[in-house]
Amino acid sequence: MRAAFYDRQGSAKEVLSIGEVPDPQPGAGEVRVRVVVSGINPSDIKTRTGFGGKAMPFPRIVPHQDGAGVIDAVGPGVPPSRVGERVWVYMAQWGRVSGTAAELVVVPSAQAVRLSESVSFEIGASLGVPAMTAHRCLFADGDLCGKRVLVQGGAGAVGNAAILLAKWVGAWVAATVSREEQAEVARAAGADLVLNRHGEDVPQALRSATGGHGVDRIVDVDISANVDVAVASLARDGVVSAYSTESPGAKLTIPFFPALLGGFSFRFVYVYTMPETSMRQAAEEISACAASGAYDPRIAKTYALDEVAEAHELQESGKAVGKVLLRIQNP
Repeated sequence: MRAAFYDRQGSAKEVLSIGEVPDPQPGAGEVRVRVVVSGINPSDIKTRTGFGGKAMPFPRIVPHQDGAGVIDAVGPGVPPSRVGERVWVYMAQWGRVSGTAAELVVVPSAQAVRLSESVSFEIGASLGVPAMTAHRCLFADGDLCGKRVLVQGGAGAVGNAAILLAKWVGAWVAATVSREEQAEVARAAGADLVLNRHGEDVPQALRSATGGHGVDRIVDVDISANVDVAVASLARDGVVSAYSTESPGAKLTIPFFPALLGGFSFRFVYVYTMPETSMRQAAEEISACAASGAYDPRIAKTYALDEVAEAHELQESGKAVGKVLLRIQNP
C-alpha cells in the first residue's frame, strides 16, 4: 500500500516521505480500514517535531490519528458482517507504528465507529481527536442542557467541535477568537456570543450577556494564559476543562481565594488517556450528533496524499481556520 511516513523527527519537507509499505493485517479483535480521508491534528505535528523533547516511539511512523473509510477485513473475534461498513477512526496511531496517512490502517474494532450514510468521509475524518476531546471537556461534569459555556479558541478544531456539541444538547455558548475570519467560523457553528479576546473585556461581556451569572463551563485551549479570565468569568461551582498549552514549559498559577470562594474546579483533558467508558460514550454520542446533521465542522483545506508535507505545514503554521485533511483515495 501507499503511505506517508518518516524515520526521523524534523520539518515536514525534510522528513516526510511517500512510498510503498507492507499491507497491514488485522489481528484478534481488530479491523482493517481502507482509508478514504485522513485528518491531521496538532498532536501529529508534535510527534513529528519532538515537541517537549519527546523522542520517536518507533523507528518509523505512518502518522495521523483520525480518519474515515470502509472496513475491508476483520481479525478473529470480530463479526464478518463488519466488512463493508463505513466508519470513522480515532487514535489510530496511538501506541502503534501506523496511522491513517495510508491506504490501509488496522485498529481495535471499537476504534472504528460506524459512520452514518448521511455523513461524508470528510466529516468522519474530522471527528476523532477534536470531537473526543471536546466531548470529554464538556460532559465529564454532567449534563449541559440549559447551561452556559465559554469556548476559548472557538475556531480551532477542538473549539469548533465544542461549540457544535454544546449547541446540539441545548447549551448557551460563547466563544473567543482572535480575528474576524475566526469569528465567522464560530458563528457558523452556532455560538450565541462571539468575542475578540484581544479587543474586548471577556469577563465583563460574559457577565453582561448572562445577567451577571457567568458561565458554568469553560473549554480552554491555553489555561496557563487564560486563568485570570476563567476565574473572572465562572459562575458559582463552575468548571474549567483545559486540553492544551502553547508552550511545553507552561506553568499554571491559580488565584487561590477567588477559586476557593467560587468553588471552582479545574479539569485537565488528554484524549489519549481518557477512561475507556468515557471513550465509548463519547464515540456513541459524537456519532449520533453527526448522524443528526448537527456536526458540520469547518474544513480548512483538503490535500492529496502526495501533498502531505504541505498539509503538515499548513497545520503547523497556525493559519488554518478549520480542519486540515488528506484525501487518500476514492471510496
